[in-house]
Amino acid sequence: MAEVISLKDVGVKYDKLTVLEDVNLTVNEGDFLGIIGPNGGGKSTLLKVILGLIKPQKGEVKVLGKSPKKAHQVIGYVPQYGPSNIDFPISVWEVVLMGRLGTKGLFQHYTDEDQEATHRALEIVDMLEFRDRQIGELSGGQRQRVFIARSLVSDPKVLLLDEPATGIDTRMQKEFYELLEKLRSKVTIIMVSHDLSAVSVLVNKIACLNGKLHYHGSKELIPADIEQSYGCPVELIAHGVPHRVLHKH
Repeated sequence: MAEVISLKDVGVKYDKLTVLEDVNLTVNEGDFLGIIGPNGGGKSTLLKVILGLIKPQKGEVKVLGKSPKKAHQVIGYVPQYGPSNIDFPISVWEVVLMGRLGTKGLFQHYTDEDQEATHRALEIVDMLEFRDRQIGELSGGQRQRVFIARSLVSDPKVLLLDEPATGIDTRMQKEFYELLEKLRSKVTIIMVSHDLSAVSVLVNKIACLNGKLHYHGSKELIPADIEQSYGCPVELIAHGVPHRVLHKH
C-alpha cells in the first residue's frame, strides 16, 4: 500500500520538557491506526505535528510526500469534543460548509460544488435530515457526526481523530464507532483514544505513546510496551484505571 504519513526521529520540546522523543511512524493507505497512552503522553501533540500546527525541533514529517503545511488540504481533523460555543446560532449545514474554506482563495464565495460536497458529507454521516438544525440543539454524538462531516467535506486522504467519543453517552458511542467502521474504506484514519476496548475492535494497527512511540506496524502490542508506557500492569489499564504522566523537571 502507498505510504501516506511518515515520521522519522521526530522530537518535540515545550521549553525544556520533552513531549515527543525520537518518534518513528509509517502509516499506509487504508490503515486505521489507534494510538493509546496515558494523559500527557503526547498523543494530541503528535496529531498536531502531522497537521503542521506544531513544528518539531528535530526529525522529518511527510504527508503524501509533502510537508504537513503543503499537504493540509488532504488532512481532515476532528479535535477533542468540547461544549464551548455550541450555543452559537449556526446550522448544521453551515458548520459543514465551513469545512470548504481551506480549498478556497481569499474572498472567494461558496460554489455549487461546495454545496454538493456538503450534501455528500452529511449523507455519509447520516445527518442530512438535520441540515437546518442549530448545532447546539444536537446531542453530543450527533455533533461529532457533524464535525466529522466538516472534516470530510474537503475530500481528505487522511482523517485525524482526537478522543472522538469523549462526552458521548454509551448508546451513541456504539453508533459513532459504527460510522468510523464505515469510513475506514474511504479514508486513512488515525484515532487517539483512551477507550482500549473500542480501539481493539475498530483498528487494524495500534501504537502506544508516552513520549516514546511503541509501534510494530500491526495490531499487536506486547505487554511490556503497554506497561512501560502506562507505568502500571496491563490488567489495571484494561479495567479503565485513569493515569496521568508525571514529568520530571
